[in-house]
Amino acid sequence: MLPALREHDPASRSQLLVCRAGDLLIGIVPLVSSMRYYRYPLPNLQNWTHDNAFCGGPLVRTGQEDRFWAALLDWADKHAGRALFLHLSHLAEDGPLCAALLTSASSQGRPVAIVHREERAFLRSDLSPDDYLAASMSGKKRKELRRQHRRLAEEGELTFERKIDDRGLSRWTEDFLTLEKAGWKGKNGSALACDPATESLFRSTLEGASNAGKLERLTMLMNGCPIAMLANFLSPPGAFSYKTAYDERYARFSPGVLLQRENLKVLGNPEIRWSDSCASANHPMIDRIWREKRSMVRVSAAIGGKARQALCRQILRREAPTEMEGN
Repeated sequence: MLPALREHDPASRSQLLVCRAGDLLIGIVPLVSSMRYYRYPLPNLQNWTHDNAFCGGPLVRTGQEDRFWAALLDWADKHAGRALFLHLSHLAEDGPLCAALLTSASSQGRPVAIVHREERAFLRSDLSPDDYLAASMSGKKRKELRRQHRRLAEEGELTFERKIDDRGLSRWTEDFLTLEKAGWKGKNGSALACDPATESLFRSTLEGASNAGKLERLTMLMNGCPIAMLANFLSPPGAFSYKTAYDERYARFSPGVLLQRENLKVLGNPEIRWSDSCASANHPMIDRIWREKRSMVRVSAAIGGKARQALCRQILRREAPTEMEGN
């Protein structure tokens, strides 16, 4: 969060709310006031995110979700300003945080609704990596994947590395940025290295994750040079696939898919029960391998006095008439 705020909010538009109970830190969330709600001129208070944030939920101590939301909603009521409602994006619908928000708001008679929902690839299974792949891909596709691996190995010395320490991290980060920028993302200007802010964010985030013992790096190399790379964040009981890149000169061998085949070994990690792809919905590559889905939602909740909450109720009824709670 701190590298993101430093690089993407240099003017400090957001405010960092910290919730404590005595000396106990309960939760943290960055919020920002906005005069627009997507394409509508509706003032609102929302969680601050950026283009490389794939989860927008507040950081909340386990077991303190109800307490956190009660405190945040109370604060929002008193500091609403011109905002008509509180809007939170990138929340995992299946998690305790979203459930606690809906329950807390509804129990107060506060209008609240899920106003948008989309699904992305998710990995959760008791199967072994080989059995999972067999269940996910047809025999014909698995045969083709093995053929591509053999053909790729004929191009030179093909090796694979998995690292969870900080050895060679600086070089690995540099190689990743170079590899990503050399492909289509570099051509359309969306590669991390195309913008000093996103490049700095990537470097700082990987360094911080490595220092915390939460970074896993996967690399497929051809003659010692990376041709496919993946950065995972390991945060038991879950994992998050943050960024991946591959050498498009080897695209006919599907190096990105071959690397994801290696990534399935996370299923053998006893500390990890699930993994979030952090990919867009209907992703053409990862959806071919990971069969489960994670629902990511946007939630809006009324704040302020009775008149403002009544207006929010009307907005929610138009936007999500079947999702509305707290009537």
